[in-house]
Amino acid sequence: MSTRVNRRTVDLSGYPNLVVIYLGMRVNTLTGLKTLFGFGPEIAKSVEAKPDGLLLHENLLFSLFPPHVGMRQYWRNFASLESWARSDPHRVWWQKFLQNSGGTGFWHEAYFMSGGMEAVYDDMINDIGFLCFAPRQPAQGRMFSARGRAQQPGEPTTQVPVSEDDL
Repeated sequence: MSTRVNRRTVDLSGYPNLVVIYLGMRVNTLTGLKTLFGFGPEIAKSVEAKPDGLLLHENLLFSLFPPHVGMRQYWRNFASLESWARSDPHRVWWQKFLQNSGGTGFWHEAYFMSGGMEAVYDDMINDIGFLCFAPRQPAQGRMFSARGRAQQPGEPTTQVPVSEDDL
């Protein structure tokens, strides 16, 4: 006895500037377990605060060994994502991570409804996503910030958490 598949879709016309971002943290060393487990509750609290523009947050498990977890977020637009990423608590997390990755690797890939994609990979031991097939570049100059990589117009309304010169 077969049943019909219940196919559904969505009308995204009300979200012309939608941004979908996948983020991941992979444990590279034993100390990375502490970093990973310490980070989870902080992320949960930040999502519960309902940042302006965050439409949906979903947790993901990429692998158990090595531990590699992540999330998928849907943002109303790049401006709201960038504003949140440059404010506390994210600003503080990012500053700490870029000083010391704590035995983990971090990456994100963002996809824009209006066109374009961008990504960054920090301390990732194994290639993932675009790194598996696209030409690599140092995250410097225009490629340092998500705004530059995505070729988003305009200037940011807030300062970067960590400047290229500080690294």
